[in-house]
Amino acid sequence: MRSTSSMVDLYVYYKVPQANAARLEPLVRALLARLAADTGVLGQLKRRPEREDGVQTWMEVFPGVDAGFAALLDTYAGEAGIAGLIDGPRRAEVFVEFTCA
Repeated sequence: MRSTSSMVDLYVYYKVPQANAARLEPLVRALLARLAADTGVLGQLKRRPEREDGVQTWMEVFPGVDAGFAALLDTYAGEAGIAGLIDGPRRAEVFVEFTCA
């Protein structure tokens, strides 16, 4: 069992042209299913409710992962062909539990 002190929550967001959304969603859902099968991590797919100039912001959320998970996610996302359907890069943010010192 992994130590919970090294666990982080990973948030990955990116811009999706509305015209690509229907083609991209099954690719991202397949990516999440592959990650769940291979790692046991249950990722979530979210999007902002509003669109700006025909572009949506999507986010993948991965709670309680270890530091090496981001590299695996990048590999799987590359293999899924996501980059060709988004506008710009996938940006990752890492958050940890808030604790008072």
